[in-house]
Parts: sequence; C-alpha cells; structure tokens
Amino acid sequence: MNPTGFEVLAYEPTDLGVLCLRRRATLSEPVVIVTEVTLDHQFLMSSLHTASERALATVALEMHDGEALDVLVGGLGLGYTAHAALGSSRVARVEVVEYLPQVVDWLRRGWFPLSGELTADPRLVVGPGDVYARIQSAPTRLYDLILIDVDHSPDDTLAGPNASFYDLPGLESAREHLAPGGVLAVWSYAESSPFADALRATFREVRVERVAYWNRHADEECVDWLFFARK
Repeated sequence: MNPTGFEVLAYEPTDLGVLCLRRRATLSEPVVIVTEVTLDHQFLMSSLHTASERALATVALEMHDGEALDVLVGGLGLGYTAHAALGSSRVARVEVVEYLPQVVDWLRRGWFPLSGELTADPRLVVGPGDVYARIQSAPTRLYDLILIDVDHSPDDTLAGPNASFYDLPGLESAREHLAPGGVLAVWSYAESSPFADALRATFREVRVERVAYWNRHADEECVDWLFFARK
C-alpha cells in the first residue's frame, strides 16, 4: 500500500468496459484495507461487505443434504462465494466459470484477500468462460449446486444476452444442468418479483432471502436479495 492509502493494482480494457482492481485504506479506526472492483468506473464489489456473497453458498448448502457435492459457480468476483462453498466438508469440487480472464489472472497473482486459501484448495477449478452459455447448452455434467453471481440483478444485466437466462426457457435449460435435488442460487442487489415467479413456474421449491447489512461507505442499511430454487 502506497502512502496515500490508495493503490490501483490493475486497469484493463475488456469487451464490457474498463475493469479496475484497486486497494485502499478505510478512514475507520482501526484502518481496514479494502479490495474493490469497478467496471467502467461503476462499483461492482468490495471485500468490505461480503455477507450476501457468502450466503449464496451457505443457504444453498443448507437446502441440499447430500455428500460429495459438485458445485458450479458463475462469476468469480473476489472469491467469497467459492470460498464459502469450499468451507463445507460436504463439497467435493467447486468449478468457477468467470467471463473476464483478467479476473482469473488476478486470483492467480495473489491480488485477492482470499487468493492464498483459494488457490491452495485442490477442490477448486477456475477458468475463463461464459457460464450462461454453459447452462443454456446441452449438459455434459450435472451439478448439485449452481451459484450465479454475475449481473447486478435479473432486471439489470451486465450484457444484453444475459437476460435470456432469467426467463422461463433460460431457467428450464439451467434446471437440466442440475442433478436430482440440485439447487440453483442467484444473487441480486434488488428484489425481482417477475424472476421469482419464473422460478416458481420452473422449480418445485423456491426461496427468496433478504440479506441486510450496514454499508459503512454510505452509513446506511443496504439489502441484497438471493433467489434459491430446488429441482
């Protein structure tokens, strides 16, 4: 960390916009070092608030009573969802598909707070790719859990083609990639009744979880929304 308390680790063009990984010190006492990602100068994620990213995995695990679970994670982010999944001894394998290869490289360079723990776990497989294209194609492998944290919300996607995942045909295709009893989990910063209705039309059990936390940046309570559906 440089003397200003702010460091840009990477600033790279992508087909979605300029991607930035930065590290900064908070103004709180004691000082906390925060890792953040922005896309086209819009805030994406932070290591300061990770409760909902972790809950995406832990709640899905609570809904599945199996062993030796095979987990697919769409979107690496800063690695908190994958880390939470790997925290369970019932998980045999976690495969992360990340659209931006730069993010995969950052993990391998050790630039994330959890890089060391994640890369040391032999159950983790991380690679670049389009998770939506994967689960909209014919399945070659069935997963016990599919955890999706890519877009801002079902109604606010990072790329236009992503929207097709959130409608009935997209969810029906995703369901075919789940083993019997498998769980699909989706992160969102906002509630979406149309998406919840589409899930209920496709899956036998649906849960919508509200995750509230105190946003220390804005000094206010914020809420993220998690959608879970069991095959």
